[in-house]
Amino acid sequence: MHTEHSHSGAIFNNNLTFFHLCILDRPSGFIAVCDIGCMQYVPAKTIIQPVKNGSAWFGHDYNMNIYRGCSHGCIYCDSRSDCYQIEDFNVVRAKENALNIIESDLRRKRRKGVVGTGAMSDPYNPFEERLELTRNALFILDKYRFGASVTTKSDLVTRDIDVFQKIREHSPMIVNITITTYDDGMCKRIEPNVSVTSERFKAIKKLSDAGIFVGILMMPLLPFVNDTVDNVRAIIEEAHECGAKFIFPAFGMTTRAGQREWYFEEVEKIIPGTKDKHSMFYSDSYVCTSPNHNDIRRTFARECDGFGIIYEMNKIIEAYKREIDTPSRRIQSTLANY
Repeated sequence: MHTEHSHSGAIFNNNLTFFHLCILDRPSGFIAVCDIGCMQYVPAKTIIQPVKNGSAWFGHDYNMNIYRGCSHGCIYCDSRSDCYQIEDFNVVRAKENALNIIESDLRRKRRKGVVGTGAMSDPYNPFEERLELTRNALFILDKYRFGASVTTKSDLVTRDIDVFQKIREHSPMIVNITITTYDDGMCKRIEPNVSVTSERFKAIKKLSDAGIFVGILMMPLLPFVNDTVDNVRAIIEEAHECGAKFIFPAFGMTTRAGQREWYFEEVEKIIPGTKDKHSMFYSDSYVCTSPNHNDIRRTFARECDGFGIIYEMNKIIEAYKREIDTPSRRIQSTLANY
């Protein structure tokens, strides 16, 4: 059982080893060695950043990125784009003294809100299983009574159900699990280094059974790869079986400099000829809507409506922000602060 306690101004849990405690207050340049390789650290002055353009994306008021880079190897990842200036994107790096910075940031916030994590780098990368930076950041969010919105492709997220349950006693709590293809075989090819689709569905079931508001980011649907009606229908049906509350879709993908070249190189290994089709259809467009989008949209809306799965962003935000679980019962609240 994880129980929080204070150490050097941050909140940790009983299962942290001496190894964990050492790396959290490391000197600059320290490299932690894990079973899966070396973790590099980068300096940071702040981590909890206010959302600049309102909170249209899942009602986020703040963003939190503890890690930089990602080792999942997804062939389509937008975070590879040159505009983000992330060198050696496949190398995962953590921000130095992350937990102390997060606590300091939250202590100074005048307004409570929902902190989103997972937009730029998956918070449940392979290092997280040992380092527990995401887990302990969630404990800090709970301490200061902030809500959380977690986006991931990893079934490691179920490890932190206990923290999610603590947060939802006082604030909005939502977990978004990305699922792009129903077939595990295709999943392994386009998202090679992370939990396959069937494992993610099991995670959704476990989170839902634990009372966590959980659903699916069904994006991207790659043109000429997985943008089929059958794929979308299968995802929706399994989502219903596993208790997903919502599915938020994108019927296509985006491409831009840096990421586009990587995607073309990798997708050609999976389905030869896709690059030429893509280039002929979209040229260098940023938004690449699926040629099948009309059929997919109709099927998507019909199936979701039939199962009672919500899929409009404003309704998703409204639903999870009013669902708070007190120790005695679930209550419905308008939450003026949110």
